[in-house]
Amino acid sequence: MNLRTLLAFVEVVRQGSFSQAAEVVSLTQSTVSKAVKTLEDELGTPLFNRIGHKSELTAAGEIAYRRALVLLAERSDLVAEINDLLGLKRGVLRIGLPPVGSGVLFAAMFALYRQRYPEIEIELIEHGSKKLGECLEAGEVDVAALLVPVAGEFEYQDVRVEPLMVVMPIDHPLAGRKSVDFSDLADSPFILFEAGFALNRIILTACERRGVVPRITARSAQIDFIVDLVAAGLGVAFLPSMLAYKHLHAGIALIQLDEPQTDWHIALAWRRQAHLPPAARAWLDLALEMGNVPGARPSLELSASDDS
Repeated sequence: MNLRTLLAFVEVVRQGSFSQAAEVVSLTQSTVSKAVKTLEDELGTPLFNRIGHKSELTAAGEIAYRRALVLLAERSDLVAEINDLLGLKRGVLRIGLPPVGSGVLFAAMFALYRQRYPEIEIELIEHGSKKLGECLEAGEVDVAALLVPVAGEFEYQDVRVEPLMVVMPIDHPLAGRKSVDFSDLADSPFILFEAGFALNRIILTACERRGVVPRITARSAQIDFIVDLVAAGLGVAFLPSMLAYKHLHAGIALIQLDEPQTDWHIALAWRRQAHLPPAARAWLDLALEMGNVPGARPSLELSASDDS
Protein backbone atom coordinates (compact mmCIF):
# COMPACT_ATOMS: atom_id res chain seq x y z
CA MET A 1 0.00 0.00 0.00
CA ASN A 2 1.60 3.22 -1.23
CA LEU A 3 1.62 6.30 1.02
CA ARG A 4 1.16 8.55 -2.03
CA THR A 5 -1.99 6.59 -2.81
CA LEU A 6 -3.24 7.12 0.75
CA LEU A 7 -2.45 10.83 0.54
CA ALA A 8 -4.44 11.17 -2.69
CA PHE A 9 -7.37 9.31 -1.12
CA VAL A 10 -7.30 11.50 2.02
CA GLU A 11 -7.33 14.69 -0.05
CA VAL A 12 -10.31 13.49 -2.11
CA VAL A 13 -12.21 13.05 1.17
CA ARG A 14 -11.12 16.45 2.47
CA GLN A 15 -11.72 18.42 -0.69
CA GLY A 16 -14.94 16.65 -1.62
CA SER A 17 -13.93 16.18 -5.25
CA PHE A 18 -11.25 14.51 -7.34
CA SER A 19 -10.44 17.68 -9.28
CA GLN A 20 -9.80 19.80 -6.17
CA ALA A 21 -7.78 16.99 -4.57
CA ALA A 22 -5.63 16.83 -7.70
CA GLU A 23 -4.80 20.53 -7.34
CA VAL A 24 -3.80 20.10 -3.69
CA VAL A 25 -1.44 17.16 -4.30
CA SER A 26 -0.16 18.59 -7.62
CA LEU A 27 -1.28 15.63 -9.72
CA THR A 28 -3.66 15.25 -12.64
CA GLN A 29 -7.25 14.29 -11.91
CA SER A 30 -6.82 11.01 -13.78
CA THR A 31 -3.78 10.14 -11.63
CA VAL A 32 -5.77 10.78 -8.46
CA SER A 33 -8.67 8.69 -9.78
CA LYS A 34 -6.28 5.83 -10.59
CA ALA A 35 -4.74 6.07 -7.11
CA VAL A 36 -8.15 5.72 -5.45
CA LYS A 37 -9.08 2.85 -7.80
CA THR A 38 -5.81 1.11 -6.93
CA LEU A 39 -6.59 1.44 -3.22
CA GLU A 40 -10.09 0.09 -3.75
CA ASP A 41 -8.67 -2.89 -5.67
CA GLU A 42 -6.16 -3.60 -2.90
CA LEU A 43 -8.85 -3.48 -0.23
CA GLY A 44 -11.35 -5.36 -2.35
CA THR A 45 -14.23 -2.95 -1.82
CA PRO A 46 -15.47 0.44 -3.06
CA LEU A 47 -14.50 3.39 -0.86
CA PHE A 48 -16.86 5.92 -2.43
CA ASN A 49 -20.45 5.96 -3.57
CA ARG A 50 -20.29 8.08 -6.73
CA ILE A 51 -23.52 10.00 -7.27
CA GLY A 52 -23.23 12.27 -10.28
CA HIS A 53 -20.35 14.65 -9.59
CA LYS A 54 -20.49 13.90 -5.87
CA SER A 55 -18.57 11.20 -4.01
CA GLU A 56 -19.58 10.01 -0.54
CA LEU A 57 -17.59 7.61 1.64
CA THR A 58 -18.89 4.08 2.06
CA ALA A 59 -18.64 2.39 5.46
CA ALA A 60 -15.37 0.83 4.29
CA GLY A 61 -14.26 4.26 3.09
CA GLU A 62 -14.83 5.73 6.56
CA ILE A 63 -12.57 3.06 8.07
CA ALA A 64 -9.94 3.54 5.35
CA TYR A 65 -9.93 7.32 5.86
CA ARG A 66 -9.48 7.00 9.62
CA ARG A 67 -6.66 4.49 9.24
CA ALA A 68 -5.00 6.48 6.45
CA LEU A 69 -4.72 9.51 8.73
CA VAL A 70 -2.94 7.35 11.33
CA LEU A 71 -0.52 5.87 8.77
CA LEU A 72 0.36 9.28 7.32
CA ALA A 73 0.94 10.66 10.80
CA GLU A 74 3.19 7.69 11.65
CA ARG A 75 5.22 8.37 8.52
CA SER A 76 5.70 11.97 9.65
CA ASP A 77 6.85 10.77 13.08
CA LEU A 78 9.36 8.44 11.43
CA VAL A 79 10.88 11.29 9.43
CA ALA A 80 10.91 13.49 12.53
CA GLU A 81 12.81 10.91 14.59
CA ILE A 82 15.42 10.45 11.86
CA ASN A 83 15.88 14.22 11.66
CA ASP A 84 16.18 14.25 15.44
CA LEU A 85 19.42 12.31 15.12
CA LEU A 86 20.82 15.15 13.03
CA GLY A 87 19.91 17.95 15.43
CA LEU A 88 19.35 21.51 14.23
CA LYS A 89 22.10 21.44 11.61
CA ARG A 90 19.44 20.41 9.13
CA GLY A 91 15.76 19.63 9.11
CA VAL A 92 12.39 21.13 8.28
CA LEU A 93 10.00 23.30 10.28
CA ARG A 94 6.53 22.36 9.02
CA ILE A 95 4.11 24.92 10.38
CA GLY A 96 0.51 25.86 9.64
CA LEU A 97 -0.76 29.40 10.24
CA PRO A 98 -4.14 31.08 9.79
CA PRO A 99 -4.44 34.09 7.47
CA VAL A 100 -5.83 36.20 10.33
CA GLY A 101 -3.17 37.82 12.53
CA SER A 102 -0.18 35.70 11.53
CA GLY A 103 1.82 38.60 10.11
CA VAL A 104 1.51 40.64 13.30
CA LEU A 105 2.23 37.68 15.59
CA PHE A 106 4.85 35.68 13.76
CA ALA A 107 6.77 37.82 11.24
CA ALA A 108 9.39 38.86 13.79
CA MET A 109 9.61 35.27 15.04
CA PHE A 110 10.36 33.98 11.57
CA ALA A 111 13.15 36.53 11.15
CA LEU A 112 14.79 35.59 14.47
CA TYR A 113 14.29 31.87 13.83
CA ARG A 114 16.00 32.16 10.45
CA GLN A 115 18.87 34.09 12.03
CA ARG A 116 19.42 31.40 14.68
CA TYR A 117 18.84 28.34 12.50
CA PRO A 118 19.82 29.25 8.92
CA GLU A 119 20.04 25.59 7.82
CA ILE A 120 16.45 24.76 8.76
CA GLU A 121 14.01 24.76 5.85
CA ILE A 122 10.63 26.33 6.61
CA GLU A 123 7.49 24.79 5.05
CA LEU A 124 4.55 27.11 5.69
CA ILE A 125 0.91 26.49 4.85
CA GLU A 126 -2.02 28.84 5.45
CA HIS A 127 -5.60 27.71 6.11
CA GLY A 128 -8.52 28.41 8.36
CA SER A 129 -8.44 26.79 11.78
CA LYS A 130 -10.59 23.79 10.83
CA LYS A 131 -8.36 22.76 7.92
CA LEU A 132 -5.22 23.43 9.96
CA GLY A 133 -6.51 21.04 12.62
CA GLU A 134 -7.00 18.35 9.97
CA CYS A 135 -3.49 18.92 8.61
CA LEU A 136 -2.05 18.69 12.13
CA GLU A 137 -3.97 15.49 12.88
CA ALA A 138 -2.69 13.91 9.66
CA GLY A 139 0.91 14.82 10.47
CA GLU A 140 1.20 17.16 7.48
CA VAL A 141 2.49 19.89 9.79
CA ASP A 142 4.29 19.56 13.12
CA VAL A 143 2.91 22.75 14.68
CA ALA A 144 -0.15 24.84 13.87
CA ALA A 145 -1.56 28.09 15.24
CA LEU A 146 -5.13 27.35 16.34
CA LEU A 147 -7.79 29.18 18.31
CA VAL A 148 -8.48 27.86 21.80
CA PRO A 149 -10.25 25.63 22.68
CA VAL A 150 -8.34 23.07 20.63
CA ALA A 151 -9.25 19.44 20.04
CA GLY A 152 -8.42 16.95 22.78
CA GLU A 153 -5.81 15.13 20.70
CA PHE A 154 -3.58 18.23 20.70
CA GLU A 155 -1.25 19.83 23.24
CA TYR A 156 -0.76 23.58 23.02
CA GLN A 157 1.01 26.61 24.40
CA ASP A 158 -0.49 30.08 24.44
CA VAL A 159 0.62 32.83 22.09
CA ARG A 160 -1.81 35.75 22.48
CA VAL A 161 -5.19 36.64 23.98
CA GLU A 162 -7.02 39.64 22.50
CA PRO A 163 -10.55 40.98 23.08
CA LEU A 164 -12.79 41.30 20.04
CA MET A 165 -13.70 44.71 18.70
CA VAL A 166 -16.81 45.51 16.68
CA VAL A 167 -15.86 47.27 13.46
CA MET A 168 -18.77 49.46 12.35
CA PRO A 169 -19.35 52.35 9.92
CA ILE A 170 -18.54 55.72 11.44
CA ASP A 171 -22.19 56.79 11.01
CA HIS A 172 -23.64 53.66 12.67
CA PRO A 173 -26.16 54.57 15.43
CA LEU A 174 -23.99 52.76 18.01
CA ALA A 175 -20.67 54.21 16.86
CA GLY A 176 -20.51 56.53 19.88
CA ARG A 177 -20.84 53.73 22.46
CA LYS A 178 -17.91 52.47 24.53
CA SER A 179 -19.11 48.87 24.31
CA VAL A 180 -21.92 46.78 22.84
CA ASP A 181 -23.17 43.22 23.08
CA PHE A 182 -24.89 41.04 20.50
CA SER A 183 -28.34 42.11 21.66
CA ASP A 184 -27.41 45.65 20.65
CA LEU A 185 -26.30 44.38 17.23
CA ALA A 186 -29.35 42.20 16.52
CA ASP A 187 -30.54 44.49 13.71
CA SER A 188 -27.09 45.03 12.14
CA PRO A 189 -25.97 42.83 9.23
CA PHE A 190 -22.80 40.83 9.97
CA ILE A 191 -19.73 40.54 7.78
CA LEU A 192 -17.88 37.35 8.72
CA PHE A 193 -14.83 35.47 7.58
CA GLU A 194 -15.18 32.60 5.12
CA ALA A 195 -16.32 29.18 6.32
CA GLY A 196 -13.61 27.24 8.17
CA PHE A 197 -12.39 30.21 10.23
CA ALA A 198 -12.72 29.46 13.94
CA LEU A 199 -13.47 33.10 14.73
CA ASN A 200 -16.88 32.61 13.09
CA ARG A 201 -17.66 29.82 15.54
CA ILE A 202 -16.81 32.06 18.50
CA ILE A 203 -19.10 34.81 17.21
CA LEU A 204 -22.02 32.58 16.26
CA THR A 205 -21.87 30.62 19.53
CA ALA A 206 -22.00 33.86 21.52
CA CYS A 207 -24.97 35.03 19.41
CA GLU A 208 -26.77 31.79 20.17
CA ARG A 209 -26.24 32.31 23.91
CA ARG A 210 -27.89 35.74 23.54
CA GLY A 211 -30.74 34.34 21.49
CA VAL A 212 -29.67 36.46 18.52
CA VAL A 213 -29.92 35.09 14.98
CA PRO A 214 -27.45 37.18 12.95
CA ARG A 215 -28.12 38.23 9.36
CA ILE A 216 -24.90 37.51 7.47
CA THR A 217 -24.56 39.83 4.50
CA ALA A 218 -21.03 38.99 3.29
CA ARG A 219 -18.00 36.78 3.91
CA SER A 220 -14.35 37.20 3.01
CA ALA A 221 -10.92 35.85 3.92
CA GLN A 222 -9.29 39.28 3.53
CA ILE A 223 -9.27 41.67 6.49
CA ASP A 224 -8.70 44.74 4.30
CA PHE A 225 -11.73 43.90 2.19
CA ILE A 226 -13.90 43.23 5.25
CA VAL A 227 -12.97 46.64 6.69
CA ASP A 228 -13.70 48.29 3.32
CA LEU A 229 -17.14 46.62 3.25
CA VAL A 230 -17.84 47.97 6.74
CA ALA A 231 -16.78 51.48 5.72
CA ALA A 232 -19.10 51.22 2.71
CA GLY A 233 -22.02 50.59 5.09
CA LEU A 234 -22.61 46.90 4.30
CA GLY A 235 -22.61 45.80 7.94
CA VAL A 236 -20.49 45.29 11.05
CA ALA A 237 -17.50 42.99 11.48
CA PHE A 238 -15.43 41.58 14.33
CA LEU A 239 -11.65 41.63 14.69
CA PRO A 240 -9.13 41.00 17.47
CA SER A 241 -8.14 44.30 19.05
CA MET A 242 -4.57 44.38 17.71
CA LEU A 243 -5.79 43.84 14.14
CA ALA A 244 -8.73 46.21 14.45
CA TYR A 245 -6.52 49.12 15.50
CA LYS A 246 -4.01 48.29 12.78
CA HIS A 247 -6.79 48.80 10.19
CA LEU A 248 -8.44 51.80 11.85
CA HIS A 249 -9.22 54.70 9.48
CA ALA A 250 -11.62 57.63 9.24
CA GLY A 251 -14.50 55.61 7.76
CA ILE A 252 -14.94 53.17 10.66
CA ALA A 253 -15.43 53.11 14.42
CA LEU A 254 -14.08 50.47 16.83
CA ILE A 255 -16.30 49.51 19.76
CA GLN A 256 -15.47 46.99 22.50
CA LEU A 257 -17.52 43.77 22.28
CA ASP A 258 -18.89 43.11 25.75
CA GLU A 259 -19.56 39.38 25.53
CA PRO A 260 -18.20 36.52 27.65
CA GLN A 261 -16.10 33.79 26.03
CA THR A 262 -15.34 35.78 22.89
CA ASP A 263 -11.63 36.51 23.35
CA TRP A 264 -9.41 35.73 20.37
CA HIS A 265 -7.11 33.23 22.09
CA ILE A 266 -4.50 31.85 19.72
CA ALA A 267 -2.06 29.07 20.59
CA LEU A 268 0.59 26.90 18.98
CA ALA A 269 -0.63 23.28 18.94
CA TRP A 270 0.92 19.92 18.20
CA ARG A 271 -0.25 16.32 18.28
CA ARG A 272 -0.39 14.83 21.76
CA GLN A 273 2.40 12.25 22.24
CA ALA A 274 3.80 12.95 18.75
CA HIS A 275 7.54 13.03 18.25
CA LEU A 276 8.33 16.71 17.81
CA PRO A 277 11.42 17.25 15.63
CA PRO A 278 14.10 19.64 16.92
CA ALA A 279 13.05 22.32 14.42
CA ALA A 280 9.52 22.37 15.87
CA ARG A 281 10.72 22.34 19.48
CA ALA A 282 13.04 25.25 18.71
CA TRP A 283 10.06 27.19 17.30
CA LEU A 284 8.00 26.53 20.44
CA ASP A 285 10.91 27.57 22.67
CA LEU A 286 11.29 30.79 20.69
CA ALA A 287 7.56 31.48 21.03
CA LEU A 288 7.90 31.18 24.82
CA GLU A 289 10.95 33.43 24.76
CA MET A 290 9.07 36.09 22.78
CA GLY A 291 5.74 35.41 24.50
CA ASN A 292 3.46 38.36 25.18
CA VAL A 293 0.44 36.75 26.86
CA PRO A 294 0.11 38.15 30.39
CA GLY A 295 -0.27 35.26 32.80
CA ALA A 296 -0.45 32.63 30.04
CA ARG A 297 1.12 29.29 30.77
CA PRO A 298 2.02 26.54 28.26
CA SER A 299 0.06 23.34 28.67
CA LEU A 300 3.22 21.28 28.21
CA GLU A 301 6.67 22.15 29.55
CA LEU A 302 9.49 21.58 27.06
CA SER A 303 12.44 20.61 29.22
CA ALA A 304 16.09 21.20 28.39
CA SER A 305 16.60 17.46 27.97
CA ASP A 306 14.10 17.49 25.12
CA ASP A 307 16.50 19.65 23.09
CA SER A 308 19.24 17.02 23.00
